[in-house]
Parts: sequence; structure tokens; C-alpha cells
Amino acid sequence: RLEPFKDRLFSYPGLLAGKADDPFVIVDYDKRRDIHRRDKVWEREVYGEYVSMKPSGSQEDLTLKANGRTISYMRVGEPRGARSIVIYVHGQGGNRFQGMNDVSFGGNFNRIKNLMVRNAGIYMTLDVKNFDARGAGDVKALMQHYMRQAPQARAYVACGSMGGFLCWELARDSGAAAMMGGMLLMGSTWDDAFLSSGTFRGGRLPIYFGHGSWDEVYDWKKQAAFYERLKARKSDYPARFALFETGTHGTPIRMTDWRLILNWMFAATGR
Repeated sequence: RLEPFKDRLFSYPGLLAGKADDPFVIVDYDKRRDIHRRDKVWEREVYGEYVSMKPSGSQEDLTLKANGRTISYMRVGEPRGARSIVIYVHGQGGNRFQGMNDVSFGGNFNRIKNLMVRNAGIYMTLDVKNFDARGAGDVKALMQHYMRQAPQARAYVACGSMGGFLCWELARDSGAAAMMGGMLLMGSTWDDAFLSSGTFRGGRLPIYFGHGSWDEVYDWKKQAAFYERLKARKSDYPARFALFETGTHGTPIRMTDWRLILNWMFAATGR
């Protein structure tokens, strides 16, 4: 389990439906409270109480050559013997710096950095060059590289927006899925082909869906319908859905409770 870190500030501010550990919850998101009162500069810089710079001591900007490509990525945490690996995959228009920004998105990236560093894990972000199998291959190469140094670890891949195409590519790839302990989709895509995959039939890859009800890029109702189809086919499949009421496209990145979701995934896979 990940030990608490600023839970008072980052736990869900309230639920309109369900309890925190339920498979489907509706989170009480309020822009005035969760942006205007949380950010010193709205949507740019959070107040200092939300941030700890402890991870900066291990933060590095690196490259890895794999599959005839050069992967540019950033990492915090000590790789050798790491207990868990979290990789953030940005959407269109993003870069590796987005998921390492300590003060944007309400400090939520800083929280996952701290959760990993303080719990013997590593956290990485990368530049996504292609939102297809080639991009997924880059993420898989990072997993393979670091799991050679930490063979007992599992990778938890979080995909924002269009980055979800890479998540689903990885989930359908039996070799990549075997290295994963969970997948987090934040304002992201769905993939009906996954329901015919060996990964789905095996039922061992926990999936979290976080979505804003006012998302104008990917309709939450279509994502929720996919979640319902998944559950209808396999009712005990480890999947959770958090709907952020009145939240927009980027809200799940700001509001997802990393500690809650990752601890659920650890428990679901017996880690």
C-alpha cells in the first residue's frame, strides 16, 4: 500500500453518488473550490501547501534507444529494486514535461511523484511521437528496461486524452499486459476490441476510468456505455469509473485520487 501523502487535500472533496471504494462513483467537482480556491494562478500554479519538492532530488531527463527509435523521457525515484512503476502518457499537444509539472493540474502530478518516491517506486513521463502501435512500443520498451532492474515491480500506465490509444494498444498486447498491474484512463478513449482480447478474458488488468461530465472531447456517456458493456460481459472484472460532475476534459488529471486508485489496483492483483 502507498502510505498517505496530503490525503486531506487530494481525496475526493465529496461524492454525489456511491462510496469511495464503489465501482462507480459521481464526484462532487466544483470549479470555484477545486480551481479558483486551490490555484494561486488559475490552471497554472497551485498554492504551495499542495506541493512537496522532495522528488526533485532524483528527477532526471533521459533518453532510451529501443526499436530503432530514441525515446525521450523523465524519471523520478530509484529504479533498482523499485516496488512499482507509474508511467504517464500525455495526449495530443503534450510532452514529457506536462506530467512532471509540479504546480499545474492542482499539484496532482506532484502528488504522484511524491507517492512513488516515498514508497520505493518510480514515476516516468515520455514524449509521445505517435498515437499508435509505435508509441505503445515506446512505452513497452520503458517497461521492459526498468523491469529488468526491478523484476518484482509492475507498471501502472496512466493515459490522458488521446494517450488512451496507447493504453489500449498495450492492454491488447499480451506481453505488455503481463508487465502491467493496472491502467488509468483520464478523460480518454474506449476500445471495443479489448473485449475480445486475451487480457480481458483473463480479467487480471484493473482499469480505472475517470471522466468529466462536461467533457467536450470524449463524451462521458460513450465511455460509461463501454464500461457497462465490459461489466455486462464479465461482472467481476476489476474496473472502476469516477464521473466528475461538471468536470471538463482535463478534470480527471486534476482530481483523480492517485493513492486511492493505485491501492485498489495493488489489492485487486494481490500485490
